[in-house]
Amino acid sequence: MINCYLKWFTQDEQFPFFIQYGGHDEDVELHKHFDFSELVIVLGGNATHIVHTEASFIKKGNVFVIDGETPHAYKDPVDFKICNIMYRPEMLRSAGPDLRTSNGFQALFVLEPFYRNIHSYTSKLSLSIPSLEYVSSLIAVMIDEYNVRHQGYQTMLISRFLELVVYLSRQYDNQEKGMHSNLMHLANAISYIEDHYLEPLTLEEIAAKSNISVRHLNRIFQSYYQTTPISYMQQLRLERACNLLKHTQLPITKISYECGFNDSNYFTRQFTKAYGLSPKAYRINR
Repeated sequence: MINCYLKWFTQDEQFPFFIQYGGHDEDVELHKHFDFSELVIVLGGNATHIVHTEASFIKKGNVFVIDGETPHAYKDPVDFKICNIMYRPEMLRSAGPDLRTSNGFQALFVLEPFYRNIHSYTSKLSLSIPSLEYVSSLIAVMIDEYNVRHQGYQTMLISRFLELVVYLSRQYDNQEKGMHSNLMHLANAISYIEDHYLEPLTLEEIAAKSNISVRHLNRIFQSYYQTTPISYMQQLRLERACNLLKHTQLPITKISYECGFNDSNYFTRQFTKAYGLSPKAYRINR
């Protein structure tokens, strides 16, 4: 198996982003990405996609994301033409918080790639012809920006990439009816948590908003995300606390309440457990 590095495609360390576009006439052997993720859009033809040892048929209009540690290959291509957009995952963090609460975004860019890496998972977005034509037009603009490199091209590419991410996330939402139901229930739950994690949330409330039972909510969280809904929510709260400790002078007690913890002592214990430093020590050593 081959480990692929982003530096094989671009030497620009300040802008770790690359677009590969074109036909594949031969098999592509099993490989994985060492330091980047890949958005794959099938523009024409078909092939067999190997992920780990599982094979699935992919064709024009299919869209999926491959995370760095997921071994994959292409076999038996027929008029196969794809666009590979290679990016560092942190690039998506520049998106607005409204995108993080999108069910389609969580499913396509977070949950599917994660689950694909640990289990066989063949689900993928399938674009209609008009939608694929629109996506192709966005890609054409991005490729032109990347090749010509006028002043501000990096900002333009990030903007266009995020536009593409939003559009594909919306298309995934529209495809919801035919999707793997567990994945959409999980996407619903995560989107709701992302939008309300600073509020007092209960498992019952999250499950109700996801149209499933608490037991089923816990089961699919463990299966797909290898954590619990409460642990996921607490992680978001602690990440926000880190940000406030770094960038504000708010008292630690106030930060604990700002981040959804009703007990500052409990907040300190959980923070210390997660980061190995008390909130006070973390602020001093930031």
